[in-house]
Amino acid sequence: MSIEDRAKAVAKNIEGKAQEALSNVTGDPQDKVEGQAKQDQAAAIHVQEDIKDTAKDVIDKA
Repeated sequence: MSIEDRAKAVAKNIEGKAQEALSNVTGDPQDKVEGQAKQDQAAAIHVQEDIKDTAKDVIDKA
């Protein structure tokens, strides 16, 4: 597990949520889409790290 990668994903998720919230204030649909995309990227990074963790656990048990 890479703590660095998970921290980057959390930061990207927060950035995306902030951008999406800003779009609710300004009414800019582009900001909303970009904010949601950043949140999706963060979720994908978390899934990738979960897969790495699972693979490591399987290898360690073998």
